[in-house]
Amino acid sequence: MRFFLKVFILFFSSIGPAVADRNDSAFKSIDGGILDIREFRGKAVLLTNTASRCGFTKQLSDLEQLHQDYREKGLVVIAVPSNDFNQELSSNLKVKEFCNVNFGLTFPMTEVTSIRGKEAHPFYRRLKKEYNFQPKWNFYKVLLDKKGNFRASFNSFTKPNSPSLLKEVDEVLKQP
Repeated sequence: MRFFLKVFILFFSSIGPAVADRNDSAFKSIDGGILDIREFRGKAVLLTNTASRCGFTKQLSDLEQLHQDYREKGLVVIAVPSNDFNQELSSNLKVKEFCNVNFGLTFPMTEVTSIRGKEAHPFYRRLKKEYNFQPKWNFYKVLLDKKGNFRASFNSFTKPNSPSLLKEVDEVLKQP
């Protein structure tokens, strides 16, 4: 009996909190204030590192459409503008204006945020450490389940309306 109790304790003590339960889930919002992923507990969350001057920037339209189509179903889309690949505008104000004028974005955005290396936001450092996930370019996407757990990642070539991404989102949304 003791053996099983030890195994039980070891197993459950090795399971850490969900990605979005950590202190590293708070980003600075491009609108001011804090954008904390923990606020979206009970919803699926899709974070995408974006850049205004990237060849994939047109995916912002698809992200907005995904947001419009799935927000009532429980999906939160979040853009994380980043200049890690030297393709982002020079200020948060310019990024926000560019996204509003050209794409009419209505989903939340963070301030321009580093996603790679020593300067990476703690959320992205944790993804690298615990899930070996690090964006290799702009428009990499991370899907978190309703409990804030890392569910899947998608590269730049995977459009927000692709069947593979939508299948994962639908599966997460079906979960309690």
